[in-house]
Amino acid sequence: MTKHDETESPKRKRKGASVMVWLLMAMLVTGLGGYGVTSYGGRVMAIGSVGGRDIDVKDYGRALQAEMNALGAQAGTQLTMQQARDMGLDARVRQQMVTQTAVDDAADRIGVSVGDARVAQEITAMPTFHGAAGGFDRQTYKMTLDRNNLTEAEFEAKIRDDLARALVQGAVASGFVAPATMTGTLYDFIGERRGFSMLVLTEADLSTPLAAPTEDELKAYYDANIAAFTKPEAKRITYVSLLPETLAATMPVDDAELKKLYDQRHEEFVKPERRLVERLVFGTEDEAKAAKAKLDAGETFDALVAERGLKLIDIDMGDVTEAELGAAGADIFAMAEPGVLGPLPSDLGPALYRMNAVLAAQETTFEEARDILTLEYQTDAARRAITDRSETINDALAGGATLEDLAKEQAMELGTIDYAPGADEGIAAYPAFREAADAVKEGDFPEAVALEDGGLVAIRLDQIVSAAPIPFDEAREAVTAGWHAEALHTALMAEAETMRGKVAAGTSIGTLGVVSVTSEIARNGFVEGAPPSLLPAVFTMTEGEAKVIEAKDFVALVQLDRIAPAAQEGDGPAALKSAIAAQAEQALAQDAFALFARAEADIGGITLNQAAIDAVHAQMR
Repeated sequence: MTKHDETESPKRKRKGASVMVWLLMAMLVTGLGGYGVTSYGGRVMAIGSVGGRDIDVKDYGRALQAEMNALGAQAGTQLTMQQARDMGLDARVRQQMVTQTAVDDAADRIGVSVGDARVAQEITAMPTFHGAAGGFDRQTYKMTLDRNNLTEAEFEAKIRDDLARALVQGAVASGFVAPATMTGTLYDFIGERRGFSMLVLTEADLSTPLAAPTEDELKAYYDANIAAFTKPEAKRITYVSLLPETLAATMPVDDAELKKLYDQRHEEFVKPERRLVERLVFGTEDEAKAAKAKLDAGETFDALVAERGLKLIDIDMGDVTEAELGAAGADIFAMAEPGVLGPLPSDLGPALYRMNAVLAAQETTFEEARDILTLEYQTDAARRAITDRSETINDALAGGATLEDLAKEQAMELGTIDYAPGADEGIAAYPAFREAADAVKEGDFPEAVALEDGGLVAIRLDQIVSAAPIPFDEAREAVTAGWHAEALHTALMAEAETMRGKVAAGTSIGTLGVVSVTSEIARNGFVEGAPPSLLPAVFTMTEGEAKVIEAKDFVALVQLDRIAPAAQEGDGPAALKSAIAAQAEQALAQDAFALFARAEADIGGITLNQAAIDAVHAQMR
């Protein structure tokens, strides 16, 4: 056997949590009770040891299976043992068990244990062992352990270990207080705010306009960036398609069916007069009248909304008909101009209504709607026709028909595409086509694939087209755009540096162009249109300093206007300091426990039996 160091920093245990309890619950949920973890390697009962404590072979098997089941549930599939090993899951579980066993060994050495009464209290409180009457049921307890290949003595010993381990962990990880200096430093860092002015430069800000590129400059840019003008390796695919949009025009139209469709959608084409309305509801009539009096005295409707702790979106009814307004409808629809009316009744209580606009009645006649209805009718008919022909197409492919045969016999469109991952034009706009194209291999027989809009496509891989540069003349437009973007960025950077020098010499940044001012922002703030690198740069600047910030398609001159230290008084700062202190204390506790467990493992010594580990893995393939 070999010695390994497989300790790690464990997650902080939740108060009162029992490893065996949760492991048992996991086994019951995932059906581990039927999994064979009772006789790895014949008489071998441990995969290793820490000090005087063995790492039980069954415990390792159960813990590893539970982790595999949990990750498999997240991924929507059952992990194989090889997949778990590729992910390092087995090593992680062993590390966790080494840490746990090291603490158990320490508890043995220092004499920490719990009595039978405490073990019984823990077990009888577990819902897993409760019977139909709601309390602990001895028969349920025994049957549950039997299903999971555990004896009562084994399980109770593990519960005793869990409780003792929790006592040791609590003693090691409790009582830490975050140093005031650390908490204060972190708070000051997080709470600091900065105000700055920013001038984003565009081509219009250049003092000297960009000259048009010469042919030599374009060719030099093309050669220097040839990777950007190289077609990737692609699959040359021949396909036949039958799409609703192309078949629709051939579908006959029944005027009676169109009229029926129009009548079914009458509300879509004939809309009554409506109003754009906001409704502010009050608890009593007197409250609503008092609010109306404030309006009459000059207070704005928006201010009334804010006084109620609401936003306009909270009271917006959208465009409504007279009927939808109920008892208030007639009065509101009698208003010829926007305004506030009320109090008026509503289904929620007395309310003030603000009418913002009159929307006239709209009617789209059958003749006006005919073109839209015809297209929808024909497209739907085309989808049904394609569905009816899909079996014939599949039979023809199964019988050996080529795509060229299908194009002639089934009036399908024949085409070719050089497909590479990421393509999304033409037929490759369909996700179903892209999925089929990604999967197709040389020699595959064509199969009909259903498309998202009801169409069909069948594909054949003709050859793999190697990556190759796009000829210069063919790529000229893209080359010109790339050259212009690069030249513009270089020119803007030079212009920004010139401006920075002027600001450093005392020129006001506001005289150099259109400046946006951010009066105050935190480190984790957001500035619309700016790159993520902006704020980190701003928080390294000194007051009054000007700096050029650049990113892809972005050049700006930024001047730091002021540094606002973190506020020290009030409920907000107190809450943030408390949260920082709590996180710091938790981190200190976790680090202390990790160091303790590592030291205990070193003291006791770690041995692992690779043959036993391999035996566990062999039964879990």
